[in-house]
Amino acid sequence: MNDASPSAKPRTSLTRKLGAGAAALVSLLYLVNPTLSVFELLPDNLPVVGNLDEGFFTYVLRASLTVLGVAIPLMRRRTN
Repeated sequence: MNDASPSAKPRTSLTRKLGAGAAALVSLLYLVNPTLSVFELLPDNLPVVGNLDEGFFTYVLRASLTVLGVAIPLMRRRTN
């Protein structure tokens, strides 16, 4: 079979969107954190590195929403 068949592209796109949706859901759950820091990867009281996990999950959430086609105001790249 030819790997460049037309049916391969939508499947890859669907897989990518499902992965992005799962990453967005995990990131959102981590950031909302309804369990009051039970699932904290890095304690916030550590100097300098305490908020890196929140920054990472914010980046993953933003990247996932971009893959899903969600426009985020004030965070779009400028094209000149």
